[in-house]
Amino acid sequence: MTHVPPPFDPELAAALELIKDMISPGLAPDEIAEVRQGPGIQMLADLDLTMGGAFEVEDRQVPGPQGEPDISLLICRPAAAESAGPRPVIYHVHGGGMVIGNNRVGVDVPLAWAQALDAVVVSVEYRLAPEHPHPAPVEDVYAGLLWTADHAADIGADPDRIVIAGASAGGGLCAALALLTRDRKGPQPIGQVLMCPMLDDRNDTPSTYQMAGLGVWDRTANETGWTALLGSRRGGPDVPAYAAPARAEDLTGLPPAFLDVGSAETFRDEVVAYASRIWQAGGVAELHVWPGGFHGFDGFAPQAAVSQAARGAQVAWLRRLLGV
Repeated sequence: MTHVPPPFDPELAAALELIKDMISPGLAPDEIAEVRQGPGIQMLADLDLTMGGAFEVEDRQVPGPQGEPDISLLICRPAAAESAGPRPVIYHVHGGGMVIGNNRVGVDVPLAWAQALDAVVVSVEYRLAPEHPHPAPVEDVYAGLLWTADHAADIGADPDRIVIAGASAGGGLCAALALLTRDRKGPQPIGQVLMCPMLDDRNDTPSTYQMAGLGVWDRTANETGWTALLGSRRGGPDVPAYAAPARAEDLTGLPPAFLDVGSAETFRDEVVAYASRIWQAGGVAELHVWPGGFHGFDGFAPQAAVSQAARGAQVAWLRRLLGV
């Protein structure tokens, strides 16, 4: 096996060169606190969540898991007149390697979808590792889904048309959420959008070695994130599927999945394997491997041609899923 990485797309390589001094690919445990206070988080606080007045925005505290603190949901409803019926819901879970971020991170993506699809966006805040290891994050995400389904009418939404969506750690948590709510017979999403999802704590695929020291999230950062979530269990025999969905033995009965990933990123091989296992289990999945894409490329370089193709594929899949 070669560890020579595939080349970056030329436009993405140029974008990566511009941000390389701000974002290191190898996040270490002692850097987590600093990154949480970094300029990227402040930029998110300044994001116009109304998208120029297209959405009404509120933060709502709702019950968390039994015996645990409340959680915060960012709820963005279209400001336009009521549609003919309740709107579909994009239930968003943010990324950040399980250790950084909040419910503003990456929410511009589902908001753009919601503008195109006349949908409501609910973005959940969850407790972060290492202060809150597994199962705190996924249980918070599940609690938010329960509230969203139970109170859909309060926010003009349709509980039977909930799509769960997230990128990176958020994509991994969505995959775990799909397994968890299937097994608990909880609310049943009609689809799952898993963008460059963080699925496998073992961190030992060929792509994890190929991309060491490259991009924005390499195997050192991946070890940091998974160890924060799982401690000494990371990579061992007793990791539950609700923490690392790649460990799931049964992928039957899941909602249709959209998965995408770059060819030049750490998660490439685990995402391809997960999509293949959904098909092998008789499920429905659409997989895109974008040539030369690094981790989260469409967020860092949204104007690149390959990024626009990726965003277009996401909206097209959602249109087919929702029939709008």
